[in-house]
Amino acid sequence: MLGELFFTVAAFILGLLVGSFLNVVIHRIPRGENIAFPASHCPHCDTPLKWYHNIPLLSWLFLKGKCAFCDAPISARYPIVELLSGILFALLYIKLGAVWYLPFVWASFAALLALTMIDFEYMAVPDSVNFAALLFALVRPDFIDAAIDAAMAAGGLYLVGLLSSKIAGREAMGGADVIVAGTMGALLGFPNFFVAIFLSAVLAMIPALLFREKGVPFVPFLTMATLIVFLYDTHAEAFLERLVHG
Repeated sequence: MLGELFFTVAAFILGLLVGSFLNVVIHRIPRGENIAFPASHCPHCDTPLKWYHNIPLLSWLFLKGKCAFCDAPISARYPIVELLSGILFALLYIKLGAVWYLPFVWASFAALLALTMIDFEYMAVPDSVNFAALLFALVRPDFIDAAIDAAMAAGGLYLVGLLSSKIAGREAMGGADVIVAGTMGALLGFPNFFVAIFLSAVLAMIPALLFREKGVPFVPFLTMATLIVFLYDTHAEAFLERLVHG
């Protein structure tokens, strides 16, 4: 019991550290900047940060959400991403245990989290992070099956988008959503992929109605649905069974 608690806490702390890196990805990738150089610095005054300015969660709290040098506000997105990443890593460890491919599942969901935040902020999905999520999702014991499921999910969604575009007379689905679908297929397999697509549509329904004019990013809802179905896969299968057979 204590051993499991230790490893769960360790997974949470690792997730916090990865979340700190994800913040760099979220900030720099959409701007076309290098994620490794230069070192972390304040985006307002460009002053390089000390190591103790980059402690996940704690630094933001101690600095009261402001730069240590120029007092410019630091977005709450930074601690939010770190906390979400920590929770994500802990949940996935609890789900899978210490299997050899756990780091790749972590990496795939971490990339999806980065895509979610980028899509929220920029209404865009960078290909580099999107394909990284897909490649990490494919590293599994059943690689061949995962690759087939990814191809079927991506190809199926592409055909649905193509048909919808023909009917609507305009592009109904972006290529980024197709790649995310491939990642979902690799992580979830079938039939759980269908449950996740249905759930993502339900989750997006109210925001889509509220922000009809502005539009809402869809990747965040695909990501949330993927995580929920991944964690509760047996429940998802039972739900689909009842839905089909009554």
